[in-house]
Formats: sequence, structure tokens, C-alpha cells
Amino acid sequence: MFAEHQSSHAGTDVRIPELVRAIHASGAKACIVVTGTGTQAIAWLFAEPGASRTVLDAQVPYSSAALDEYVGGPAEQHVSATEAVRMAQAARARAGKLAALSKLDRPALLVGVGCTGAIVTDRVRRGEDRVHVAWTDGRTSKAYSLVFAKEARDRRGEEYTSSALVLNALAQACGLVARLPLNLLPGEMVIESE
Repeated sequence: MFAEHQSSHAGTDVRIPELVRAIHASGAKACIVVTGTGTQAIAWLFAEPGASRTVLDAQVPYSSAALDEYVGGPAEQHVSATEAVRMAQAARARAGKLAALSKLDRPALLVGVGCTGAIVTDRVRRGEDRVHVAWTDGRTSKAYSLVFAKEARDRRGEEYTSSALVLNALAQACGLVARLPLNLLPGEMVIESE
């Protein structure tokens, strides 16, 4: 479905407030949907003035039933790049609908961002801790996958990295070159799919 390669960006590393302000100044309107991880990205977007210029909607459909309803049907695997893409596509469709209902004067760009993941928990997990993030503007789509080094971070650490990946995806969708550093550990790499 997607061509995969290791992601590397030629952008400049910035701090969270700087990147969020640049996103808010980009003119893009976005719907963001996250589940399992990535929730901090939503808080970061609202922590800087101008969120109303960017965020049309932000949702956290945490249960399988809620996520299935959001994307329009059950998934073969909820924590996968394919599901992140489905989430981004559903979010982009919602952005179009909300822009029309709001009678927005032709926003420069409508974007959908999806994030699904399984991070450190208080029970035994069969699979790896991982995150998948995708964005689409209706013409271009990108997905990013990261498997976390086993037992190398706590839940907050994995949440931070997942949320930074969400903001980086939104920044790319907005045409920005700035990115948050992900502070990847040895053996970790972000795999980008198109």
C-alpha cells in the first residue's frame, strides 16, 4: 500500500511553543484524532494563542467501538499504519464538512491527522509499544511508524515522543520545515510511508 523508508527531515529542530505558533500562523485548518497515545499534542496546540485559527476539531475515540465509529467501520488491526491513515482520512473528511458548515472563506489548507498507538501500560502486552501517525490534505498522505525500544521509557516518555511525532506530522502537512526533536534511542527509527 505504501512505499516505506526511514524518515529524516532536513528541517530545523525547534521547541514546542515555536512549532505550535508556526502551525497556527500557517493558515491550515485541521481535525486531529488520536487514540492510545498522542493526546499531549492536542494540549500543546491549545497551550499557545491562535488554536482557533488551526483546530476545527480534536477527538480521542479511546475504545475500539468509538474508533470504529469514527472511521466508519471495524479495523483489522487498530494499532497500525493502515488504521492511522484511515483516521487521518476520516479527520480530513470531517475538516471539509466543518469548514463548509462554518462557512469559512476558503482556508488555504484542510488537513486530517490520525494517531494510534500502544504505549507502556500497567498490564502485560503481547505486542510491542508502538505509535503510528498519518496526515492527509486530500491529495497527499504520509504515515509514520515508530516501535519503541523495549522498556526504555516510561509511559510519559512514550507519550511525549508520540505527541511530538503528531505535531511534526501536522507541521509537515502545513508545509513547515521546523520539527520537534524526537530524541530517538538506539535501535529506534521512524519509518515513513507514502
